[in-house]
Amino acid sequence: MRAIDNLPAAVKKEIRTAMEDYFERYQLYKYTLFQVREARVTASYEDRPYGPTNVISDQTASVAIYNVDEPARRQAFCERLEQAVYRLPHKERFIITERYMKNDLPFDYVVYNQLMDPPVAEATYTKIKNRAMAMLALALGIQIDGLHKVLM
Repeated sequence: MRAIDNLPAAVKKEIRTAMEDYFERYQLYKYTLFQVREARVTASYEDRPYGPTNVISDQTASVAIYNVDEPARRQAFCERLEQAVYRLPHKERFIITERYMKNDLPFDYVVYNQLMDPPVAEATYTKIKNRAMAMLALALGIQIDGLHKVLM
């Protein structure tokens, strides 16, 4: 834990940016409705004066494959993140869950002043959150150069 707590500021910022992008994608996959694709019924003219005309494509099959695989991929992504968060220590798990994984996203000061019992100082909250994000980045295998250089 000492190495994670003593990361340089640039590495912490890189970790935070990468993890916030990851959580944003989690929010998108978890709380938005998947739009099913449909195959086109009408034929469209495609002019190919000098191109190969022997190209075979099965649009219905590719649409069906997408409609089956994409929800499964999204669910696997969400479950993987939830399992990694579940393995965190209690305080780190609480902060990450309340701040990034709920449907309504509160600000940081709401989490450390109102939701945490007892409330903690901003510096303590930031330290716990940085540690949690670094541990999650390692658990999820997110490639962050500065993190792997410091820990290896």
